[in-house]
Amino acid sequence: MKPKARHLILDLLQAADGEALSARDAVTACALFGISANNARVALARLSADGLIEAAERGSYALSARAHELADDVATWRTAEQRVRPWSGSWIAVHCGALGRSDRKAMRNRDRALGMLGFREFERGLYLRPDNIERDLDAVRKRLYRLGLEREASVFLVSGLEPARDARVRRLWDGRALNRQYQRLQKQLETWLRQCDRLDPQTAAREVFLVGGQAIRQIVYDPWLPDPLVDAQARRACVDTVRRFDRVGHQLWRRLYETTTGAPGPWAGAARMADTLNA
Repeated sequence: MKPKARHLILDLLQAADGEALSARDAVTACALFGISANNARVALARLSADGLIEAAERGSYALSARAHELADDVATWRTAEQRVRPWSGSWIAVHCGALGRSDRKAMRNRDRALGMLGFREFERGLYLRPDNIERDLDAVRKRLYRLGLEREASVFLVSGLEPARDARVRRLWDGRALNRQYQRLQKQLETWLRQCDRLDPQTAAREVFLVGGQAIRQIVYDPWLPDPLVDAQARRACVDTVRRFDRVGHQLWRRLYETTTGAPGPWAGAARMADTLNA
């Protein structure tokens, strides 16, 4: 599976942890996936025109301030477990009933913000999730707005639902399916890690990027539900494995770049922000 040049470049810029990416490095990375140098340069030009990247110095690019906001949030997947709190049974609600539906870009941003924080639609225009993330409601509200939810949306707490309605809310998420995903993903990554030493450097770099990108996207969009809605211990074990896979990815990419160019690698590893940006 060959990624699009613009997606690959955005992901590499996120993985660079604030460092610039030279056009030469972009071409080198794209070539690894069978993407021509011309396509790589066209992707750089279009990303710049779209305001997602900007010139850092002659021949080098960095994420724009607009793209950085989302990239910084995506990067917090490594520490997301630290933002999970014990659950008292209350729910965080977002009411979008008064928001327009004609602006497709606004709707994409809204859906992305709600999806990244694990909200599900309970009734038309009313989205809910357990009140077990971030330090308080205001932190959740600010994060939603930062990710693209319109500030006209109401964000508030709901508690004291009657048993039947509370049970309906809990069924918005398929906890058993999530548990199976955690176990399946952890097994897939551990299997790859056991055999990656037998792969040639270029194949290993390609696979760790693609497999790791899919794994990170799953964590970024995980709803981070509390027990007993999911098996939090299985999720923790899965995330630990994804972190280890990510570290290996950084090492493989850095080693490949240094072997290919003889210079220290300015970027490395598997990261996924392109799908999140709807680029």
